[in-house]
Amino acid sequence: MEDTIMFVDNGFFKLVKKEIEARTKSKKKLLQTFRNICEKEKLYLKHLFFYTAPPYQSESPTEKEKNLIKSYRYLLKFLKYKKWITVREGRCQRLKIDGEFTYKQKGVDILISIDMMETPNRYPGIKKIILIACDSDFVPVIGIMKSKGINVILYTYFDRKRNSSFSKYNELLKAASKWVKLEEVDFEDKK
Repeated sequence: MEDTIMFVDNGFFKLVKKEIEARTKSKKKLLQTFRNICEKEKLYLKHLFFYTAPPYQSESPTEKEKNLIKSYRYLLKFLKYKKWITVREGRCQRLKIDGEFTYKQKGVDILISIDMMETPNRYPGIKKIILIACDSDFVPVIGIMKSKGINVILYTYFDRKRNSSFSKYNELLKAASKWVKLEEVDFEDKK
């Protein structure tokens, strides 16, 4: 079985996971999904790069903020314990738009791009990588990877609902060597 490296934008992935959990009315295991994807592609997951950002914390954190940071630290501790996983952290930006606060992770896309660019040097035998993301910012780095003989398999998610969080990025889909829409089956627990 051929080795692969996987790059996961958790800001995007957790939105998809939440959507799937709401639809199926059951909690899904984080790492099982990544194993399922590799099994589907007939690839062995040599290393997982997981990109995330801590939740926003105000100067005097609310109970909700305290709970969010507690869950976040638990997740990091769980992931960092595994030698085959590298966790990279961006930051959380809070913006006030039309009187409402919105939160966005910042710096994650560039971290993913840097690590992808290092793949040929760090993992010279890798010819296929998996990217779980939805951002067209990855189009240039995907092109570079393909020029170096590395196929980029994109796992993404989109819908056709108005005002949805899941837009379809045609340029990203065109750039990938292959793209696959994440489905409920990708999140199934294998027993």
